[in-house]
Amino acid sequence: HVQLVESGGGSVQAGGSLRLSCVASVDTIGRYCMGWFRQIPDKEREGVAGIESDGSTNYANFVKGRFAGPKDGARDIPTLQITDLKAEETSMYYCAATKTRCGMIAPLTASVYNYWGQGTQVTVS
Repeated sequence: HVQLVESGGGSVQAGGSLRLSCVASVDTIGRYCMGWFRQIPDKEREGVAGIESDGSTNYANFVKGRFAGPKDGARDIPTLQITDLKAEETSMYYCAATKTRCGMIAPLTASVYNYWGQGTQVTVS
């Protein structure tokens, strides 16, 4: 069983930035596709980014260059840099993992993931 713990959420003003991190309880996390999701109140959970073991990242269309995954191919601790945040993007951000390559699945689809963290709250005012 894989446990995931997110951190880095907080309160920012519109236009601000945050850096989210996800720590996994296993050393073999490199064998997993990692995903970041968000859930805006009263809306369904939506995929933000899918991060392959080499750090390559697929992004949702709405990201529009404002989000960035791990740098330099490093994926030991999957991070998500989020910038130019909007008030309507106040949401809970979740880290997820599944033991396969992202290229073998639809990495922005919540149902493909087996393990989830408790989430970290991002509040934009």
